[in-house]
Amino acid sequence: MLFTSYEFIAFLAIVFVLYYLVPKRAQWPLLLVFSYVFYYLADPRYLIFILVTTISTYVLSIRMEKINTEQNAYIAENKATLSREEKKAYKAKMKARKWHLLLVCLFLNIGILAVTKYTNFVINNINSFLSDASKLQLVDMIIPMGISFYTFQTMGYIIDVYRGKQEAQKNPFKLALFVSFFPQLVQGPISRYGDLSQTLFSEHKFEGKTVSFGLTRILWGYFKKVVIADRIITAVTTLVGNPDQYAGTYVFIAMLFYAFELYCDFTGGIDITIGIAEVMGIRVAENFNLPYFSKNIKEYWNRWHITMGTWFTDYIFYPISVCGPMLKLSKWSRAHLGETIGKRVPIYLSSFVVWFATGIWHGAAWNFIVWGLMNFVVIMISQELEPLYAKFHHRFAVEGKAPWEAFRIIRTILLMSCIRMFDCYRDVPLTFKMVGTMFTQADLSVFTNGSLLGLGITAADYLVLVVGFVIVLSVSLYKYHRGPVREALYAKPAAVYYGAMALLFVITIIFGAYGAGYDSSQFIYNQF
Repeated sequence: MLFTSYEFIAFLAIVFVLYYLVPKRAQWPLLLVFSYVFYYLADPRYLIFILVTTISTYVLSIRMEKINTEQNAYIAENKATLSREEKKAYKAKMKARKWHLLLVCLFLNIGILAVTKYTNFVINNINSFLSDASKLQLVDMIIPMGISFYTFQTMGYIIDVYRGKQEAQKNPFKLALFVSFFPQLVQGPISRYGDLSQTLFSEHKFEGKTVSFGLTRILWGYFKKVVIADRIITAVTTLVGNPDQYAGTYVFIAMLFYAFELYCDFTGGIDITIGIAEVMGIRVAENFNLPYFSKNIKEYWNRWHITMGTWFTDYIFYPISVCGPMLKLSKWSRAHLGETIGKRVPIYLSSFVVWFATGIWHGAAWNFIVWGLMNFVVIMISQELEPLYAKFHHRFAVEGKAPWEAFRIIRTILLMSCIRMFDCYRDVPLTFKMVGTMFTQADLSVFTNGSLLGLGITAADYLVLVVGFVIVLSVSLYKYHRGPVREALYAKPAAVYYGAMALLFVITIIFGAYGAGYDSSQFIYNQF
C-alpha cells in the first residue's frame, strides 16, 4: 500500500478518526493493530519476519534485564564482604552472560536481514568465478518491506539494553508497536526506543494546533513527492536508461535532476511519516536538516538521513574504534609507523567499515558499496587536507563571506551528486565512464536544441518543476535563516495560515503527477 495511494489515504483517515474516538488508554493498542494490518496488506508473509524479530528481541532483552537485576541485588546484599577484585570479576561474569544473549539476538536478526537481502548477491559473485555449467541457481527470496529499517531500529534497542542505557520493555505489545509503527516501515527514520517511547505509548488528547501542524507536514510531503519527484523521475529514467544516447552534458543534467528528485522523494516521505505521527501527538526523530546547505561532505552527512548516520556512528564506529584488537593495532602502528600515522589507524579502519556497511545497507550490489567507499575516500582526503585549508584561510580572508560560502555549498552539492551517480547507473564501470563523458563530451547545445523535451516530460512539466524548485528553495532559505515556515504562518491570522495550506493542497491536487494511466512510483528508500 503506497503512501501516495488512495487506499493509504483512506487507511490514514480511519486511523486518525478512531485514534481520537477510542478511550485514550486504547490509543497505542489501536496503533499496534493498524500497524500489523498495514504490514499484512503489504504481504501477509512479511508478518513472520517481523514477529520473529520482535519476539526474539523481547525474550532476550527481558533476560538481559533479569541479569542486571540479579547483579544489582547480589552486589547490594554482599557489598560489605565483596572485595574490589571479586566485584569486578562478578560484573565481568554477568556481562559475559549478557554478551552471549546479545550475540544470539544479533546473529538471528542480522542473519535474517543478510539471508533475505544478500543471498543472491553472494551467489552472483560466486558465479562470476564459475563456468556456465557450474553456476549456482539464484534463490527466489522474499525481502520483507522495511526490514533494514526495523532490524536496525530493534538491534539498536537491544544493544542499549545490553549497555544498560535502556531498561527492557516488559510489555511485549509495546515493544511490538515500537518495532512495527507503520509510518516508519516504508523508509524510516531509524528511531531510538528512548526517544520514540516518550510519546508513542502516551495518552493524547485532540489539540487543534498539533493536528493542524501534522496535516501541514503531510501535505508538504505529498507536494514534494507527487508534484516534483514523481514528475522529474521520468526524465531521470530516460537519461540513465539510455547511456549510449545520453552522454556528456546529459549526464550532468541527469545528475542534477536526480539530486532534486531524491531530495524531494526522500524528504517528502519523511515529512509524511513525521506528519502522521504528529497528528497523533507522537514525536518522531527528524531525519534531515537542510542537507543541501552543507559546506562539506562531513557536514552533509550530519544533515542527511541523520538517524542512519548516528546509528552507524554509535553502534559500529565507536565500538570498533575502541575495541581491544583495534587498540592493540593502534599501539603497534604508533610504535612502528610513527605517531602521525598510528593515531589515524583506528579512525580510518573504523570509518572504512562504517562506509562499507553504509553502502551495502543501501543495496546488495557493488555500485552501492563503491558509492559508500567513495564517500569514505572523499571525507578522509578532506580531513588530511585540513592543514592546507587552514593555511589558505590564513592567507585569504574569505571565511564567512557570502561568495565563498556559496561556492562551498555548490561544490558539496556537485560532489555528492556526482558520487550518487553510482545509484543511478547501477554499474560501477559504466558510472565512471558516464561521469567521464561530462568532461570529454560536453555540448551546451542540448539546452537550446529542444532535445530536453524528448525526455518524457513536456514544457509544461518543466514549468511546474521550476516553480516547485523555487517554492522548495524559498521554504528552505526561510527555515535556514529564520525557522520553520509553518510556525511563522501560524503566528499570523488564521485566514493566512489556512489559506496558504488550501493553496498548497490545490497545487498538489492540480499539478500532482497522477491520474488515468499513471502509476505512482514507490519511495526510493523503500528498496533499502
